[in-house]
Amino acid sequence: MDNSLLGLIGLARKAGRVEVGEEPVSIAARTHNAKLILLASDAAENTIRRAKSLGEIGNCPCLVSPFSKPELGGAVGRASCAVMALTEVGFAASTAKKLAQADPEQYGEAAGRLDHKAEKTYRRQKERKSKEKAIEARQHKPWAPPPKERRS
Repeated sequence: MDNSLLGLIGLARKAGRVEVGEEPVSIAARTHNAKLILLASDAAENTIRRAKSLGEIGNCPCLVSPFSKPELGGAVGRASCAVMALTEVGFAASTAKKLAQADPEQYGEAAGRLDHKAEKTYRRQKERKSKEKAIEARQHKPWAPPPKERRS
């Protein structure tokens, strides 16, 4: 689980869907872009308190991961990382699901909430795309040859 979860976080970072550090996480939470806030297991109490407060403000789960600061930092390309926010619901749901597989009692509720959010988001995207295709199909006129010129 450790390598696959850290690999998933690294993939999210490469996709530009991770905010690292207290200030970027704070901005993401306040603008409701944060979908999941992850804390290192050895984060300071003050950091944990602020992150949980940001989770409430941004209406997103705030979870203490089983990884230390150097482990989380390595996943996002830094020496250490105490707090990070995943800003894409698919990555957030997958991360919470992997955490819940290891400890369902601690992470199960958050994983269920994020999975439900992800399903709703993907369903909305699919509906929007089908509506756009329908509008595009109605606007599309079949090709017709130009009218022939009459010679007089």
